[in-house]
Amino acid sequence: MTQSILTLLSAAIWWVIYSSAAAVVPALITWLTLRWLEKTAVVFNRAYLASLLWMLVAVLTGGLVIASQHGQAAGQSLFALPWMRAALILDMVVGVWLIWRLVPRIDARRVKPTSACMVVALVMVVAMVTGTAIHR
Repeated sequence: MTQSILTLLSAAIWWVIYSSAAAVVPALITWLTLRWLEKTAVVFNRAYLASLLWMLVAVLTGGLVIASQHGQAAGQSLFALPWMRAALILDMVVGVWLIWRLVPRIDARRVKPTSACMVVALVMVVAMVTGTAIHR
């Protein structure tokens, strides 16, 4: 019983550590893209917070991706499975919602939902290109 609790605690700690490290690049992309799209400064620490919370969810989605590829034929598309497409779409919706709700502009207004969608699309493109390059 004690070993199981310690194992779960250790997994949770590593989950947070990996997510916080993985949130740096999306936070920079978010910050730079929102500055460009909104034509005003946005708060970087809030962009990092939104990216961190998004990465906490995305690490779980990444685990689903790794699990779905286990035992599959080499070269099979990630999008062949309908539940995998649904998981990625849900992950992107969570990202848009977090960026829209948590990242303010300097003038204390929210960023536009369309800007949040563009940021999430850009981050997902970078993530998928990087994942494809690493996988090959």
